[in-house]
Amino acid sequence: MAAVNANGSARHTVRVGVFIPTMCQLLDAAAVDIIDMNAFRHLIPDPIIDLAPFVEIHYIGSVRAGEHIKVTSNESILATDHYGDAAVAPGKLDIVLVPGPDPLSHTEAAALEWLAAQAATAGVDILSICTGIFICGEAGLVKGKTVCGPRALQDMIRERGFGEKELVGHKYRWVQDGNLWSGGGVTNCNDLVAAYCRATPRHFARPPVEMAIEIMEVTDRGREYGNELPLEDKIKEIIAQANAVIAAKN
Repeated sequence: MAAVNANGSARHTVRVGVFIPTMCQLLDAAAVDIIDMNAFRHLIPDPIIDLAPFVEIHYIGSVRAGEHIKVTSNESILATDHYGDAAVAPGKLDIVLVPGPDPLSHTEAAALEWLAAQAATAGVDILSICTGIFICGEAGLVKGKTVCGPRALQDMIRERGFGEKELVGHKYRWVQDGNLWSGGGVTNCNDLVAAYCRATPRHFARPPVEMAIEIMEVTDRGREYGNELPLEDKIKEIIAQANAVIAAKN
C-alpha cells in the first residue's frame, strides 16, 4: 500500500517499533493494532482514510530479521529487524511499544542501551505495556518518573529499585510522564494506546482515532479505577473459592 492519499498527496508516515527483546504476552503486543488505522480500510469512509497516517510497523527482537520471537499461548511473531539494524536505529522510529515479558527475565545490555537511546531521541515516544515497565526500568527510563505498571506487581517494581518518582498502578490504568507512557496489566494498555493516539495530533488526526476506537470497541473505562473490590481482596476471594472447590472434591 503506497503512502499516498486517493488524490495522490503524500500521507504522513508513523514508524512504530514493537520491541520484544526476550518474549512477551500475546495480548500485550496486540495493543499495537489500535495504532494501525489502515486495517480494513475498505470498510472505512474515504474522508477518514485520507486523514489517517500510513503506519509502518517493525517487530524488533534480539534475533535476526526473519527469525521468530516467542510470545505466550504457543505463538510467535516474525522479527522484521534486530535491534542493531540500521532501519530501526535511533531517529528512525516515532513510537517504541514495549510489550510485557516474564517479569523475572532480564534483557541483554545492548538491547537496553538501544531502548535508552530511543527514549533520548527527540520526538520518540515510549509506550510501556504491562510488565514492559521492567524492561523500561532496566533501561533507566523510569528514573524520576511517575509510572504505572500492573496493580498486582507494584511491590515487585518498587523492590527492583528503578528510581521511579511515584508508582500509581494501584490507582490508574495508565499514566504519562514526558515521552514515557506506562500502562497497567495487559488489556489496560488498550486504554493507554487509545489515550496516546487521542493525545498525539502530530501523528493522528482525531476522526481516524475515534473511528478506530469505535470499530475495535475499546470502551472508554476512564483512567482511574472505579469502586471495584481492591485487587488484594479480590485475589484472596479467588484463592478462598479455589480452596473450597478443592475441599469439596476431597
